[in-house]
Amino acid sequence: MKVQNKWIRAAIPALLLHCSIGTVYCWSIFSQEIADYIGFSKSATEWAFSFAIFFLGMSAAFLGNIVEKDIHRSSLIAAICFAGGMAGTGFFIKYGGAHQGSLVALIGIYVCYGFIMGIGLGTGYLSPVKTLMLWFSDRKGLATGLAVAGFGAAKAIASPIMQALLDSLGEGGIWKMFLILACAYFVMMFVGHLLLAKPEGWHEPTGDEKTTRAIDVIKTKPVVFVGIWLMFYLNITCGLALISQEKMIIKCIGLGSIVGVLSSVTAVFNAAGRLGFSAWADTMKDRNTVYKIIFVMSIVVTALTIITQAITKQGDNIISEAPTSAVLTIIVLLLLFAVNAGYGGGFSNVPTLLSDHYGMGNISAIHGITLSAWGIAGLTGNQVATFIVNHVGEWCSIVVDGQEYSINPTGYQSVLYLTIVLYVISLLSSIFLVRERKTSK
Repeated sequence: MKVQNKWIRAAIPALLLHCSIGTVYCWSIFSQEIADYIGFSKSATEWAFSFAIFFLGMSAAFLGNIVEKDIHRSSLIAAICFAGGMAGTGFFIKYGGAHQGSLVALIGIYVCYGFIMGIGLGTGYLSPVKTLMLWFSDRKGLATGLAVAGFGAAKAIASPIMQALLDSLGEGGIWKMFLILACAYFVMMFVGHLLLAKPEGWHEPTGDEKTTRAIDVIKTKPVVFVGIWLMFYLNITCGLALISQEKMIIKCIGLGSIVGVLSSVTAVFNAAGRLGFSAWADTMKDRNTVYKIIFVMSIVVTALTIITQAITKQGDNIISEAPTSAVLTIIVLLLLFAVNAGYGGGFSNVPTLLSDHYGMGNISAIHGITLSAWGIAGLTGNQVATFIVNHVGEWCSIVVDGQEYSINPTGYQSVLYLTIVLYVISLLSSIFLVRERKTSK
């Protein structure tokens, strides 16, 4: 007897899939350990993460039709590629440890963590989304927000587990951790794959026209699609630019001793934004309104941090060992919390906003094409921020819990000049390009 229950067939498998692939954002937990173990600089290994996000977006864009036609095949591809890529990453880290400075190890990590895992990320991200919207047709935002929140919460859940594994596995713990997690995540994703199913009454359109229809549907409202793609891309770029510098900013404002705790808190805000903003959008006449709220909020907190020069002043106080300001600390934390929440909210509302304008028939394919923005942002957001930090301001040394770190307060502050401009462009795109829908939900 078939089980027809929206929680068992949609919500639980979506969480199993997204809580697994969302651990890609744990990269900062172990990136330095990988670099040290294989004998390369951290900047060289960082490209693995950028490639993972790039191929997430590209695989979603090019494999969206496969997801549309067969969620079981796509979710199985996701499980195999994500777990296989993670295991392969562990293998090449082990190889790099035995052959310090080996390009084979570095390229192997790029291929496994970036390309193979990236395919698993893209197909795994898309697979449960349409299914959720079909099962929760009256609360589509809540449903997709729940799953995408799992993607955001994965970092908060997995980070302490990964750190505990690194601390307990001894020599070679970094590659052993990858192999252990590859097995665990394959089991989680395979169970999700087995459970995932669309409602019994839903029948997909058949025939070759499905591939062309997605493009044709987009062409009915090309300006709207460009607007959605653009504001999605810019919001991710801004989020990655700040999140990539988050740990150093926290140390820069004098909270280095609790950087791990605050990183988990920002991850919670990220997840809460995914669930909260999408659930809130269900109550709005025009779902695009929630994007206007996100961008205005982001502009306000960024402008406040720029006007008060909160990061620069706090950093200068830390460097000179002068008293820090509680007010400036709160302003910077508000910036981190708000940007993380808006970053998450931008993700969870995309599929439902697209469905409002283009309907449900080809939503996986259209959503996949839109996720190409995520892939491109993965190559630009953190890399542009790193470029600014490396070329603006001066590096100074501070000591946190007995360890010496280099910080660049002016560089971190300067990143905000870029992000506020991009947030303004995003807001204008939301207002003038993404007009109120004329079709029913």
